[in-house]
Amino acid sequence: MTALTKLFLLAVEESGTVFSVPFLRFYVFVLAGFVGYQIITKVPALLHTPLMSATNAISGISLVGSLVAAGAHYSEVSTVLGFFAVTAATINVVGGFMITDRMLKMFKRQERK
Repeated sequence: MTALTKLFLLAVEESGTVFSVPFLRFYVFVLAGFVGYQIITKVPALLHTPLMSATNAISGISLVGSLVAAGAHYSEVSTVLGFFAVTAATINVVGGFMITDRMLKMFKRQERK
């Protein structure tokens, strides 16, 4: 077994969850960022509009999650952070749909007069 596997098994045994060790959280964050960058840079221009629509749907889900965080009333800090999350997610969703709409208008045929 490798050292990383041993660390992973130790984290699961002690806490019952995988993400209890801060190093593992950081490792997953860096790995997700790297994989996301690699995937996004290899998307052809033809697929950009459908992927933007899917990304807007995911942003809509994050908007719902931020609304729950803002309205949970755990503490004043969580409410303020939830408000900023709602604001950022709303800007992301609206801006994404505006860009998608503009891109789709580029592909429409012009009517002949």
